[in-house]
Amino acid sequence: MKKIILTLAVASFIWSCKPGATSSKKDEVNVAIDLVNVKDDKVMVSIDAPTFTSESTTFFIPKTVPGTYSEDDYGRFIEDFKALDASGNGLRVTKLDKNSYKIEEAKKLAKVTYLVNDSFDTEGGGGFGQSEDVFSPAGTNIKAGENFMLNTHGFVGYFEGKTETPYTLTITHPESLLGVSAMVDLDASKSKDVFQSSKYATLVEMPLMYSKPDITTFMVDDMEIIISVYSPTGKYTAKDITPNMEAMMTAQKKFLGKFNATKKYAILLYLSTMENDAKGFGALEHPTSTTVVMPERMELEQLREQLKDIVSHEFFHIVTPLTVHSNEIQYFDFNNPQMSEHLWMYEGVTEYFANLFQVNQGLIDETEFYERMSDKIQQSKRMNDKMSFTKMSKNVLNEPYKDQYINVYQKGALIAMCVDILIRENSNGQKGILNLMQDLSNEFGTKKAFKDEELFGTITKFTYPAVGDFLNKYVAGETPIPYDDYFAKMGVTPAEIEVEGNPFLKGGQIPYITVDQSTKEIMIIPSVELNAFMTNLGLKGGDKILAVNGTNYNLDNIYDLVIGSMGWKDGEPITMKIKRDGAEQEIKGTIVMPKEKRQGYQATDDSKKAVREAWLKG
Repeated sequence: MKKIILTLAVASFIWSCKPGATSSKKDEVNVAIDLVNVKDDKVMVSIDAPTFTSESTTFFIPKTVPGTYSEDDYGRFIEDFKALDASGNGLRVTKLDKNSYKIEEAKKLAKVTYLVNDSFDTEGGGGFGQSEDVFSPAGTNIKAGENFMLNTHGFVGYFEGKTETPYTLTITHPESLLGVSAMVDLDASKSKDVFQSSKYATLVEMPLMYSKPDITTFMVDDMEIIISVYSPTGKYTAKDITPNMEAMMTAQKKFLGKFNATKKYAILLYLSTMENDAKGFGALEHPTSTTVVMPERMELEQLREQLKDIVSHEFFHIVTPLTVHSNEIQYFDFNNPQMSEHLWMYEGVTEYFANLFQVNQGLIDETEFYERMSDKIQQSKRMNDKMSFTKMSKNVLNEPYKDQYINVYQKGALIAMCVDILIRENSNGQKGILNLMQDLSNEFGTKKAFKDEELFGTITKFTYPAVGDFLNKYVAGETPIPYDDYFAKMGVTPAEIEVEGNPFLKGGQIPYITVDQSTKEIMIIPSVELNAFMTNLGLKGGDKILAVNGTNYNLDNIYDLVIGSMGWKDGEPITMKIKRDGAEQEIKGTIVMPKEKRQGYQATDDSKKAVREAWLKG
């Protein structure tokens, strides 16, 4: 990271804000994180407290953070919490719950200290993690001397009533590791970084990743993009993914047009070995950065394709909720979160844009766009299609709504598509949902939130009565959306299409394989109707798959097999070691990827071509 050479005046100001300086005690929280003296895979955090006038105070570690929509209890990773006075004497502390500590004699409080465990090491098996796991991109990693994933909400807490107080964060680290973030390092040394933040909520939106330097930078208009990659075996570097990221983000900026964006954006990519390591793959958005976790074992082209969809989704979050959002997000309560009704917009519009911009900018064709939307329809119908989306959003932390959260990426995107179509239809193609989001951005913006109950009315004001009617009936209401009717408005009709399937998953959801729990061996389900991949190789129901192309597989790495097969191509050679009727044998042949017929869509009505072109290309 490029250091800033400080002038004497600025250096003096920074020095006055260092931990222990009395001039800052009343109005600043100073945090020190030690990444050098790591013991038992734990990091020491020390926080100099501001002045308190009350007899007691409470220190919190977040229960929930923006963008996750789950209760993760980051306090469970904290231990040996101490509250100290100026002489280093301990003050009485009562642990109230997983995430909060009551401190007596708060007027004497000088600092708190505690140790932090990382979350990556605790993630469950099965490839996707367990329900109690922290979603990896929102998690933390501590690997002494090699990698630290610092989602700051996992390391830094806050004092009751002091969330609006400025924070100074000082991180000491090995000289061999470079800390990359969207923040500006105010220290010129090689082993210490200093960052300042106006308040707690801003600080926890600033993740950092420390690892051996592997970065690239490029400019998109006036925005600097920095990519940092941690690949434990060195399989991939930042240069391997940068050309694709640059092309994608250039297209995104062109698509967004006049939408304001940050001047610096950091992409922190952590590649997991999946062995006592992160297993929840995806990304978490922040106003000026995104943290991404993916399996290192992916093939490069597959990794690039996944990153295109994942990172573009996170970047589009600068539109919503980072710019357009409700009071619940503007004044987010980290330990008693109140959810907004409008996940259909925060996640749905974002996911829709992540697909629409690709057809708009020529990264995919119309056929693939329709295929993607068709897949979302099929997946959304596996969920509760009659559940009010606003009610689900408001109660997403609780059952039965919690289990429906994943639908924000399916039905949420489809809601956005239908709104886009309605606006295009009523404006004769002149406007779409991007215009609506620009209007909402001008009306509200990063510092002004809307009231949940007023959003539909505001959207109707900026668009048409038909849009308001749609939102009330299909988003707040419990009526399933008749998608064919909306596609028809653009001259697009249902059609049976053929798509490439997965050798081990039918329709991307239903498995052809299972696991013999007694031996951990992967087995083809005996009663399953075999696909073309299996019949071509002469596989049979009940066969146990022991190895593919020299790599052994079982329950522990079944995810590797499934995700790796996504990159297989027709005609490639394959060798499989199987066990049939108790006897091992080797099968050699070529890959035939299965084909599946699905319900899809195609453009058929040329009379709607102009409005359709405006929708997809305008």
